[in-house]
Amino acid sequence: MALYSDKVMDHFLNPRNVGSIEDANAVGEVGNAKCGDIMKMYLKIEDGVILDAKFETFGCASAIASSSMATELIKGQTVEEASKLTNQAVTEALDGLPAHKIHCSVLAQEAIAKALENYNQAEHLDS
Repeated sequence: MALYSDKVMDHFLNPRNVGSIEDANAVGEVGNAKCGDIMKMYLKIEDGVILDAKFETFGCASAIASSSMATELIKGQTVEEASKLTNQAVTEALDGLPAHKIHCSVLAQEAIAKALENYNQAEHLDS
Protein backbone atom coordinates (compact mmCIF):
# COMPACT_ATOMS: atom_id res chain seq x y z
CA MET A 1 0.00 0.00 0.00
CA ALA A 2 1.23 3.48 -0.86
CA LEU A 3 2.08 5.90 1.93
CA TYR A 4 -0.02 8.64 0.31
CA SER A 5 -3.40 8.50 -1.41
CA ASP A 6 -3.71 9.56 -5.05
CA LYS A 7 -5.49 12.72 -3.87
CA VAL A 8 -2.62 13.65 -1.55
CA MET A 9 -0.14 13.15 -4.38
CA ASP A 10 -2.32 15.15 -6.78
CA HIS A 11 -2.64 18.10 -4.38
CA PHE A 12 1.09 17.90 -3.59
CA LEU A 13 2.24 17.75 -7.22
CA ASN A 14 -0.49 20.11 -8.55
CA PRO A 15 -1.42 22.28 -5.58
CA ARG A 16 -4.42 24.57 -5.99
CA ASN A 17 -4.49 28.19 -4.88
CA VAL A 18 -0.76 28.66 -4.30
CA GLY A 19 0.52 32.16 -3.64
CA SER A 20 -0.65 35.27 -1.88
CA ILE A 21 -3.61 37.59 -2.35
CA GLU A 22 -2.48 41.22 -2.68
CA ASP A 23 -5.67 42.68 -1.19
CA ALA A 24 -6.39 39.88 1.29
CA ASN A 25 -8.45 41.04 4.24
CA ALA A 26 -7.67 37.96 6.32
CA VAL A 27 -4.21 36.45 6.82
CA GLY A 28 -3.19 33.68 9.18
CA GLU A 29 0.22 32.12 9.71
CA VAL A 30 0.99 29.07 11.82
CA GLY A 31 3.96 26.81 12.24
CA ASN A 32 4.93 23.55 13.83
CA ALA A 33 8.34 23.82 15.47
CA LYS A 34 8.71 20.04 15.71
CA CYS A 35 8.40 19.31 11.98
CA GLY A 36 9.34 22.76 10.65
CA ASP A 37 6.17 23.21 8.55
CA ILE A 38 4.98 26.78 8.13
CA MET A 39 1.63 27.69 6.58
CA LYS A 40 0.30 31.08 5.64
CA MET A 41 -3.33 31.46 4.49
CA TYR A 42 -4.69 34.47 2.63
CA LEU A 43 -8.43 35.03 2.35
CA LYS A 44 -10.44 37.58 0.39
CA ILE A 45 -13.78 37.96 2.16
CA GLU A 46 -16.70 40.06 1.00
CA ASP A 47 -20.11 40.25 2.68
CA GLY A 48 -19.13 37.36 4.94
CA VAL A 49 -18.28 35.02 2.03
CA ILE A 50 -14.80 33.74 1.17
CA LEU A 51 -14.33 34.74 -2.46
CA ASP A 52 -10.73 33.58 -2.70
CA ALA A 53 -8.26 31.60 -0.64
CA LYS A 54 -4.56 31.10 -1.29
CA PHE A 55 -1.66 29.69 0.68
CA GLU A 56 2.10 29.67 1.00
CA THR A 57 3.39 26.57 2.72
CA PHE A 58 6.92 25.56 3.55
CA GLY A 59 6.70 21.90 4.41
CA CYS A 60 6.31 18.29 3.39
CA ALA A 61 3.95 16.71 0.85
CA SER A 62 1.20 16.31 3.47
CA ALA A 63 1.46 19.96 4.54
CA ILE A 64 1.21 21.22 0.97
CA ALA A 65 -1.65 18.83 0.12
CA SER A 66 -3.51 19.79 3.31
CA SER A 67 -3.14 23.52 2.52
CA SER A 68 -4.30 23.00 -1.04
CA MET A 69 -7.34 20.93 -0.06
CA ALA A 70 -8.29 23.27 2.79
CA THR A 71 -8.40 26.29 0.44
CA GLU A 72 -10.54 24.29 -1.99
CA LEU A 73 -12.96 23.33 0.80
CA ILE A 74 -13.53 26.88 2.10
CA LYS A 75 -13.75 28.83 -1.18
CA GLY A 76 -17.30 30.08 -1.60
CA GLN A 77 -18.21 29.31 2.01
CA THR A 78 -19.39 31.84 4.55
CA VAL A 79 -17.00 32.85 7.31
CA GLU A 80 -19.19 30.89 9.73
CA GLU A 81 -19.09 27.71 7.59
CA ALA A 82 -15.31 27.98 7.12
CA SER A 83 -14.80 28.46 10.87
CA LYS A 84 -16.27 24.97 11.36
CA LEU A 85 -13.75 23.27 9.05
CA THR A 86 -12.05 20.45 10.92
CA ASN A 87 -8.75 18.74 10.29
CA GLN A 88 -10.78 15.50 9.95
CA ALA A 89 -12.67 17.05 7.00
CA VAL A 90 -9.37 17.98 5.34
CA THR A 91 -7.97 14.49 5.97
CA GLU A 92 -11.12 12.79 4.64
CA ALA A 93 -11.16 15.01 1.53
CA LEU A 94 -7.61 13.83 0.85
CA ASP A 95 -8.68 10.18 1.27
CA GLY A 96 -6.60 9.96 4.43
CA LEU A 97 -3.15 10.86 5.66
CA PRO A 98 -0.59 8.63 7.38
CA ALA A 99 -1.04 8.79 11.17
CA HIS A 100 2.29 10.60 11.66
CA LYS A 101 1.15 13.30 9.17
CA ILE A 102 -2.26 14.15 10.67
CA HIS A 103 -0.66 17.22 12.27
CA CYS A 104 -0.43 18.72 8.76
CA SER A 105 -4.22 18.79 8.45
CA VAL A 106 -4.39 20.31 11.94
CA LEU A 107 -2.01 23.06 10.78
CA ALA A 108 -4.29 23.81 7.80
CA GLN A 109 -7.29 24.06 10.13
CA GLU A 110 -5.32 26.34 12.49
CA ALA A 111 -4.10 28.58 9.64
CA ILE A 112 -7.68 29.14 8.48
CA ALA A 113 -8.85 29.74 12.05
CA LYS A 114 -6.04 32.28 12.51
CA ALA A 115 -6.96 34.06 9.24
CA LEU A 116 -10.64 34.21 10.27
CA GLU A 117 -9.62 35.53 13.69
CA ASN A 118 -7.57 38.20 11.92
CA TYR A 119 -10.59 39.07 9.75
CA ASN A 120 -12.97 39.28 12.72
CA GLN A 121 -10.56 41.55 14.63
CA ALA A 122 -10.21 43.86 11.61
CA GLU A 123 -14.01 43.94 11.15
CA HIS A 124 -14.51 45.07 14.74
CA LEU A 125 -11.94 47.84 14.28
CA ASP A 126 -13.91 49.20 11.32
CA SER A 127 -17.23 49.41 13.16
